[in-house]
Amino acid sequence: MNINNVEPAKQSVVAHYQPKITIDSSSLSTLYRIHAYGIVVLPIIGLITAVLLALNFGISPIDFSLFLILWLLSGLGIEVGFHRYLSHRSFQTSTPIRVLLAIFGSMAGQGPPIYWVANHRRHHQYSDVIGDTHSPHLHGQGFWGRIQGLWYAHFGWIFDLELTNTYLFAKDLLRDGAIAKVNQYYYVWVFLGLALPAVVGGILTGSIIGLFTGFLWGGLVRMFVVHQTTYAVNSICHLYGNRPFKSLDQSTNNFWLAIPTLGGSWHNNHHAFPDSAINGLKWWQVDLSGWLLKAMKTLGLIWDVKTISLERIEAKKTA
Repeated sequence: MNINNVEPAKQSVVAHYQPKITIDSSSLSTLYRIHAYGIVVLPIIGLITAVLLALNFGISPIDFSLFLILWLLSGLGIEVGFHRYLSHRSFQTSTPIRVLLAIFGSMAGQGPPIYWVANHRRHHQYSDVIGDTHSPHLHGQGFWGRIQGLWYAHFGWIFDLELTNTYLFAKDLLRDGAIAKVNQYYYVWVFLGLALPAVVGGILTGSIIGLFTGFLWGGLVRMFVVHQTTYAVNSICHLYGNRPFKSLDQSTNNFWLAIPTLGGSWHNNHHAFPDSAINGLKWWQVDLSGWLLKAMKTLGLIWDVKTISLERIEAKKTA
């Protein structure tokens, strides 16, 4: 399957819908349900606890720094590692760097890398039609249909006991020994993402309180923010924003989400050119992930970085 040229297949997607895009998850249902509720409920509890403590005692520079650093590491792990590299192969890099990106992405707690990539490639192949993992457009018309669609695209799909067929959508990663090993130890990386800020906070403050608040801000609150920004691309960026490019879906660009999503909210740009390593196609389109990739290319850390020619951009414009 050509993962970067899936749009033509969608022209007859309903007629040729593949019944094997998902697999029977009955044997994994208990583990999957625990994971689904855990990644949603625990960060919310952490956020509420952290906010209540902050209202009474404020936020220390250490806690804020731990939040910011872990947010950047895990957020870039998702957007640069899981998304632009593993899902779309928009650049090439060395094994140590791709393993680090996969570990940082796993620390976000959005599922193992192969699971994440399979869902995302499925989303591109069936974007906003039957078979899409998390479209907001398949839940009825009118106000309530839109509300239900937003809920499903943002959170609801996580609780579906439906596993995307990784052999169909991510066979290359199943055969990639390094990524398969990172995938195997997914829960270790999630634990590391929670334990690391706690330990650092405890050491820097020399207190149990510092350990606890480091766990809250660098761990659970950071995880909550990374989740919400990623899910906002699934929900908000398929409903609200502008569409400068033609694509066979309802993806939009949303300026207001550009910084928190690290450039992921230039979503219509991405769906029009999924093979591009850079989402921000204009100088004013803030794309922190794209800027990082440009810096890494300059340093020789990545190569074969895919960009979009002016001819392709002009040909895809809606007006």
